[in-house]
Amino acid sequence: MNHRQNLKDNKFSLYGMVLLEEANNQNVTSSISDTHYDDSSVFTIRNEPVMLEAINVISLLAKTKKAILRAKGDSIPNAVAVANIITEKILKGNSKIQKISVDSEAIIEVGKILSTIEIVLLKN
Repeated sequence: MNHRQNLKDNKFSLYGMVLLEEANNQNVTSSISDTHYDDSSVFTIRNEPVMLEAINVISLLAKTKKAILRAKGDSIPNAVAVANIITEKILKGNSKIQKISVDSEAIIEVGKILSTIEIVLLKN
């Protein structure tokens, strides 16, 4: 690694540390994790096949009439795909997206910011 690349990496690290410091000083909290729902209606999306996750959410909607899809980081596109499959294909006209919340949380130990999403689905 050359000297210029090392300086560039240090600037990025310093900038990231400043952002984390500001977040810590302002007591920034995640609105998604502060929202409390009945745990039986919360479904955490992982990096599993999207159609399998959609089928699992359908079975949850059959029981509770409401499903809260939560995902973090690389699983966010899967959560959006599951919500679209359910509302636009499988239960078209019988379901809707009530609310979408997008947020991020700072991971202090790692020095990164992790994006999160919460999608609330309702079945008519």
